[in-house]
This record gives sequence, C-alpha cells and structure tokens, in this order.
Amino acid sequence: MASRSYARSIALYEESKRHLAGGVSSNVRYASAPVPLFFERAGGARMTDVDGNTYIDYVLGNGPAILGHAPPSVTRAVADTLALGQTYAAQHERELQLARRLTGLLPSLEVVRFATSGTEAVQAAMRLARAFTGRPKIVKFEGHYHGWTDSVYVSVRPSLNEAGPSQAPVPVAESNGQSASVLADLIVLGWNDLDALADTFARSGQQIAGVLMEPVLVNAGVIPPQAGYLQGVSRLCREHGALFLCDEVITGFRLGLGGAQALFDVRPDITIFAKAVAAGFPLAVIGGRRDVMDCLLTGNVMHGGTYNGNVQSMAAALAALDELARDDGAVYRSMHRQGTRLMEGLRAAARQHNVPMIVQGYPQILQTFFMKGSPPRTYRDVAAGNDRDRALAFCKALQEEGVRVNQRCAWFLSAAHDDAAIDETLAAVDRALARL
Repeated sequence: MASRSYARSIALYEESKRHLAGGVSSNVRYASAPVPLFFERAGGARMTDVDGNTYIDYVLGNGPAILGHAPPSVTRAVADTLALGQTYAAQHERELQLARRLTGLLPSLEVVRFATSGTEAVQAAMRLARAFTGRPKIVKFEGHYHGWTDSVYVSVRPSLNEAGPSQAPVPVAESNGQSASVLADLIVLGWNDLDALADTFARSGQQIAGVLMEPVLVNAGVIPPQAGYLQGVSRLCREHGALFLCDEVITGFRLGLGGAQALFDVRPDITIFAKAVAAGFPLAVIGGRRDVMDCLLTGNVMHGGTYNGNVQSMAAALAALDELARDDGAVYRSMHRQGTRLMEGLRAAARQHNVPMIVQGYPQILQTFFMKGSPPRTYRDVAAGNDRDRALAFCKALQEEGVRVNQRCAWFLSAAHDDAAIDETLAAVDRALARL
C-alpha cells in the first residue's frame, strides 16, 4: 500500500502551534505520527482526516463512542433539546430521569451526583472518602490512571528505576509542577496483590480513608483482576473502616450495563463513571452508598460545577442507555462476537508472522503487547516486558493501512464495528505485521 499523505495535517499543526499551547488541547494527543492528526468527520466505526484518509477507528475518543461516532438515536435526542437551553444552574426533569435510571441499573448506586469529567469525579470521590472516615490517606496502585490532577497523577507510568522495590513502591509524581506535598496523602502499592494490601492495612489502617482502583487495569494493558482479588479488597476495606472507590470511567457501561462490578460481583462504596455512559457527550457520575453521599448535604463536603447535569449530556445519556439496553443487551452480544473475532484474528496473525504478541482483555476493550511469556498481571510486568518500540511501529503500520488504535495499543470496540470492519481490520493487521 502506498504511503498516505498527511500534508494538510502537518500544515494545520504548524499553524496550530502558533495559537494553541503545544498545538493541542490535551498532551495525550501528541502521540500521533507524523504529527497530531486533524480530523474533519466521523461516523459509525470510521473517521476521515483532513487529507482524506479514512480509518477504521478503535480509539473511539478514548472510549466514549461505544455506539460508534454520531449514533443517530443519541444525536437526535440531543438535537431535540438544543432550543431548550444548555445549562440552567438549576434542576430539570431529565437529570432526575437519568439518576433514577442509574440507581435502578446498579445496586451499588443508592444515589448519584453528576459531573463533567472523570478527573473531577475522582476528586469528589476522594474528598467524600476523607470526609466520611475522618482519615487522610488514599491507597492507589501503580499503573492506574485516575486523571491528571496533582493528587492522583502519581505512579501512573513510573520508570522501574524510580519506582523502588515491588513490595514497597515509591510514589512517583508524573509531571513537572506537581505539588510534592500530595505524595504524603497517598500510599502506592502494586495491584493484584491482596497480601500487600492486607499488610498495609495492618500497619496503617487507621489512616486509610479509601482504596482507589480501576477494577480492570485498563490503562496499563487491560489486565484483569486475579480471581477473588476485588472481593478481597472490598472485605479488607469493610474490616478496617475504609471505603472501596471503584474507578469505572472506562469499564462502566463498556463491559456491560452493570460494568466491571457486575461482571466480578463486587459492590463498591463509591463508583466513578464517565466516557461510555453518554456515548460521546461530556458526562461523569459519582455514586454509591447513601450514607457516604449524604456528606454532600450534611457533612460540609463541597462539590460543584457549572456544567453538571447540563441538558444535552442528560439527553445523550438517556438515549445511550436506551440503546445499550435494547433487546436485552443486543449491542453487547454484537460487541462480544466482533471483539472475539478480532482477538482471535490478532492471535492467528501473530502466529502466522512469528511475532511474539500477546492479546488480552475483553471483546469490548483489548490490548496487544509485544512480549514473550505469560500475559502480564501487573504494571511492572508490562514495563519490564513489553517492546514499546515495536508496539509503536505496529501502531504506525496500522495507521498506514487505515486502522486507528491508540499508542498504547489498546483497542476499543463499538456497536458500529460490523463484520466488514473486522474483516478489513484483520487484513490490515496481516499487512502491518508483515512490515515488522
């Protein structure tokens, strides 16, 4: 296949750097070659850039577009509300309707609050945990991403030289300009190690307000929890009076209507949702136990936001949940079928080309690693074993073949990825692996 032209994206990026800091509005978007690409439209499972290159998209806006780009039922629902206004700084009925729907879907959600982004919703959850327990510290885990704010952008992708011993990780700030004082409020551990958490509670339990984690370690490689791990974490939190804070920003409504907590039969004290819940529109949800959430009313715990509960995001989420629930979850059965085909096809292509590639995760969200041996179960397994250069070369080769995945080689599926899209993708994978 002839090399694609990116001339227009290159020109726009050079112009953009004169007016946007760094030329982008999120540092994550730097990770494209040859420059951060500019797109002009997206529909279903496909996107088209300003140079006319079309891609089968497995980035999906980093996960939100679970129904595909511009799903008609959602865009219609939003369009119907545009003339009604956008943000009232007051309550409206759609907000109540969505809250009622969510609390009916997930047993762990006795009450909810709405926010705009997962990052800010995590901050609210941590504040609630500290207020409810009267304790200062939050346990978080290496490789888990909970937003870019000072208080949690710690040990997300630390170098193994900085991270310290695996049994006693050193908290590592990930950005220049972070306040060093936040490190004292966190205890960083390795994930999937229940003994390490039990030991930490034994030593410092009276200081721990909550344990915060992704229930599936998506941000370090879609690593599943070990059997019984999440239940063990929940038990330890109950025994020591701490709260279990579950970050389902990615897994929520992607792994099923009940998210990871339904899949693994666990009931967090507080859960954070975002991304897929509104199928591409900005919305986050904080929900959980009524006695904890009531601190927002009776415990002098501040949570605010001008755009919280805005009309269009409420309409989008209600329409998205209708689609996800339709025909007893037919969308999930379709994604499971197509994602399973994709995973099996990726493994078969790797064997055919004699490339050491591990494919793991779930049909709705999966990961490809360039490494030998067993699938990784911790962040450190990935950091030590994955051939990052080869992974980036694979992403670039896929882009040239018309398939878009993110630079971590994570693949998001949507309801719009049909047989034709999977067939085209696997043919492109075959050609891309041949390049390697």
